[in-house]
Amino acid sequence: MQAPQPDNETDRLAALYALDILDSAPEQDFDDIVQLASNVCGTPMSLVTLVDTDRQWFKARVGTDFTETSRDLSFCAHAILGRDLLVVPDATKDARFADNPWVDTEGGIRFYAGAPLVTTEGYALGTLCVIDNEPRKVDIEQLQALRALARQVTSQMELRRHAIALANTTARLQELERRKDDLAELIGGDLRAPLRLMSTYLEKLGTTGYHDAELAELVGRATAGHIRGFLDLLHHLNSMADAGSGSESLHMRQVDLTRVTQRAVEAVRPIAASKQIWILNQAGGPALPIIADPVRLEQVITHLLFAAVKYTPIGGRMRVGTEIESGPTIRVDDMDLPDGMRPELFPHLYYGTMAHPSEVPGPDRGLAVAKKILDAHHATVALADRPGDGTSLHVVFPFAQAAVADEVAQLIAA
Repeated sequence: MQAPQPDNETDRLAALYALDILDSAPEQDFDDIVQLASNVCGTPMSLVTLVDTDRQWFKARVGTDFTETSRDLSFCAHAILGRDLLVVPDATKDARFADNPWVDTEGGIRFYAGAPLVTTEGYALGTLCVIDNEPRKVDIEQLQALRALARQVTSQMELRRHAIALANTTARLQELERRKDDLAELIGGDLRAPLRLMSTYLEKLGTTGYHDAELAELVGRATAGHIRGFLDLLHHLNSMADAGSGSESLHMRQVDLTRVTQRAVEAVRPIAASKQIWILNQAGGPALPIIADPVRLEQVITHLLFAAVKYTPIGGRMRVGTEIESGPTIRVDDMDLPDGMRPELFPHLYYGTMAHPSEVPGPDRGLAVAKKILDAHHATVALADRPGDGTSLHVVFPFAQAAVADEVAQLIAA
């Protein structure tokens, strides 16, 4: 049974294409997620699928060599019609899939569970799914972990898009500064005299109502001689307007760092539970106001915590808290185990967020993207690692009042 198209199919596809992720190269961050999903659910196959117009394409996969399949035969095309998991315990007994060629064959698909990849705008772009060739059931903890991992996939895709957008915004602002310098030089130089003549002529015309032929001739000659300069002036003004526009920038407002951190902890807790990792949530103190984009900041903090979970051994321990250092701070402690086992978080955080992250390939790209978003929030990242204590990550933000003062100062200077 072929799945019907979602009601918002045109907008859904536009949101998918805007991410510019279809047919992109494999990335370790997404490969790690499908491996975790397969391990958590005990299935031989797991996929990050993106549902295109007539195909489903796999951004990450384990257990298959296929990179895409037809949308007509796709389980995921059914899954994106909802907002929660689609679970098919035995596909041979489900009328939607019993005659599907991927099912109606020896050793074909029997079990499927797919969590939709829903963007912050509400578009289901695909799924994180697990597949088995035997009927099975999954428990509530596995389903919760699958949902949490699906949110990680969506966050990773959106954070990458916003990191690129931030780079474009920075480039536009640099261009704006250059245009401002050019404009000041243009108006303060050759155009000053003809502009003064035009102003004098128009002022006399408005005061007396009489046309001053001699002055008009001077204005005409000055204008003709500097027409290229006036065209350059209009070009610079248009360029400045274009450089200052754009909807990709972060949507900053005052938020409570403590509450954002609490939500991030709860978002990764099901994933941590699947590895028997204990998280002590100490982010329950007083409100810590900062200026931030609440959606992107929560995605970044969630990704940092997910990285800590990913690189912590099974049975490990984490501590997450908010406090005041030189400013409102998130502190993540990935603690050593009593038997001497150590988390592998430090090198990934170091190379991903501090040591020229743009030059680091593969597995730390997500951390490099997170660092760019933190930079846009004027946050400072500090990292420590001591045998016996483990890895400690501190992310320090400016106080909300100081951030507002900085913004006002920049507006006055502009």
